[in-house]
Amino acid sequence: MKLHAMPLAETTAALRRGARDLHAHIDAVCDQIDAVELEVQALLPEAARRARLHRDADALLARFPRPDHRPPLFGALAGVKDILHVDGFVTRAGASVPPEEFAGEEAAAVGRLREAGALILGKTVTTEFAYFEPGPTRNPHNLTHTPGGSSSGSAAAVAAGLCDLALGTQTIGSVIRPAAFCGVVGFKPTLGRIPTEGLVYFSRTSDHIGLFTQDIAGMRLAAASLCSDYLDITITDADIPVLGVPDGPFLRQAEPAALASFNQQLERLAAAGYTIWHVPALLEIAELNQLHRRLVFGEFAREHARLYAKYKDLYRPRTAEIIEAGRKVSDSELAELRQMALVLRDSLEKQMDQAGIDLWICPSALGPAPAGLHATGDPNMNLPWTHVGMPAVTLPAGHAANGLPLGIQLVAPTLEDEALLAWAELVATDLASEK
Repeated sequence: MKLHAMPLAETTAALRRGARDLHAHIDAVCDQIDAVELEVQALLPEAARRARLHRDADALLARFPRPDHRPPLFGALAGVKDILHVDGFVTRAGASVPPEEFAGEEAAAVGRLREAGALILGKTVTTEFAYFEPGPTRNPHNLTHTPGGSSSGSAAAVAAGLCDLALGTQTIGSVIRPAAFCGVVGFKPTLGRIPTEGLVYFSRTSDHIGLFTQDIAGMRLAAASLCSDYLDITITDADIPVLGVPDGPFLRQAEPAALASFNQQLERLAAAGYTIWHVPALLEIAELNQLHRRLVFGEFAREHARLYAKYKDLYRPRTAEIIEAGRKVSDSELAELRQMALVLRDSLEKQMDQAGIDLWICPSALGPAPAGLHATGDPNMNLPWTHVGMPAVTLPAGHAANGLPLGIQLVAPTLEDEALLAWAELVATDLASEK
């Protein structure tokens, strides 16, 4: 399958100054959708998408006729995961429950996209209620492999060039993992930096809204428009971050081939001048993996108490299973689990400070995208960072022996999103170089 290159920063710069015609851009993207969407199945169907986008483009051009007054994401075509409300679109959340049960006001994140000049391309496929029951989406790099989840459609759509950027969500590993599987950039900000109002919640404690782009420069551009109080910073080659590898059982969760590739990437960064410390961390990862699931399952059961009682037979087996598990988590245990997450965050950030580490670095997933469409892969390489709400980004980092993409994950202290993305751009440049 031919993938379509759509670097967000370059595309929007051309659209803002008028060097690229907005209507021509829409036609090019819709042509790509016509060519590959039947195979990828990343988008929810829309009969008159092209005509609607041309009308939206006319309205946007009428609002911003002067190139020097155009907002940063002018004309970017954005996919939105189908658990976020978008005016004019039905929210189905990947489920069979009647969609009127989810009706609500447009998500705040979608409103920020519109304010920044983006056009809504459409809804992207999600697993059922953003958990493990997959939708029809396939990995554009190999259609017999999963694209990951739960933001399956968002990751695959960006990878295939069906949109310039996309919104997803992460409660365990649902942005970073599919981005890595599909060979694109994925960003999960500090918990709450992108507002979650207008989301069909899984876990109000752990739900993060994140982003997908093909390029890290485009991710910085998008994050500046969507993250609250974002103040972009400049990083030079003299500001190379100190990287910390969380050695121990957490890292050993990754497949041997993925670890071998990760170590090769570390060698390349060391050759480029990075200081890399190996620090024992997350030593109780097996316990943490279970505790985080108890937290989010308990909250999910509470979110769905009314709907599950009414539509139990419409819930798919793995989703029903976690509701039943979550009902056994008491309110007092939930409160304790939330507090434990804060304690762990403080511990990880104190460890970074004591070791002189700017960023944690680790694989983005246990390995490349698994074969088959019955499951979406294991999120455990992302779980601790989601649990504590620290910002994380994944960058494409080579390929597995089977040709599928691999990713490298960088994690910063809470609220250091700007530094994380600036450093990630530096790391991406050095990984792509021949140093």
